[in-house]
Amino acid sequence: MFFVFSKILVYLLNPSIWILAGVALALFAKNPRLKYRALVVTFAFLIVFTNPFLVNKFSQVWDIDSVPLSENKLYSCVIVLGGFSSEGRNGEGYFNGSADRFIQALKLKNMGRVSHIFIAGGNSQILPGKFRESVWVKGQLKLMNIPDSSILIESNSRNTLENAFFVKDALNQNNLPPPYLLVTSAFHMRRALYTFRKAEVEVLPYTSNYITARSKVTVDNFVPQLDVLNKWATYLKEIIGFGIYYVKA
Repeated sequence: MFFVFSKILVYLLNPSIWILAGVALALFAKNPRLKYRALVVTFAFLIVFTNPFLVNKFSQVWDIDSVPLSENKLYSCVIVLGGFSSEGRNGEGYFNGSADRFIQALKLKNMGRVSHIFIAGGNSQILPGKFRESVWVKGQLKLMNIPDSSILIESNSRNTLENAFFVKDALNQNNLPPPYLLVTSAFHMRRALYTFRKAEVEVLPYTSNYITARSKVTVDNFVPQLDVLNKWATYLKEIIGFGIYYVKA
């Protein structure tokens, strides 16, 4: 029930839905005062949620950066949270816009900073098919000559909360000592760190793909952009998700 509720909540938290609802209310409401208020609120939402400067400023507060790695230390494992690959229409896998998670983990392995790569993730769809992300990613790692003995997976989790508990069991079974490096997207790292540490898994953040600008403020930061709506949807999902996990975890 919790899983289904969280999926529905994602759609309801999208500012695009709020704006469409405001436009619909303004068009079809018969009360002139209600029409006017709907237009004002919708316009305000458009100004706020398409402004790159505001979302960039928020991300600087919310995002968590990587910690410096200890010199000459070989970490036993890098845990990579799923969500960076998806299922195609024919059931095949492909890398999506969060593929930097995969790249950073592969970089750590090839640089000799970790001995194992742990891919965490099954299928997060409400009605999942046969596709399991970690199974597909393991195949990709083997194609890149990462030995099978260095790859761990768990393919049953559907969200971050389940990631933490399934990973913890697998790490204990394989006797891999902490601390572990945790790779996920910058916007997701705060919730992921909290969840893993709450599950008593000692992890250090190794942050991947940033979805907002990290450069100096320019004029472009104040020009409305529609893709900012999706960025706010992502951050609103994380804020609510953190709150839910804070209560549930």
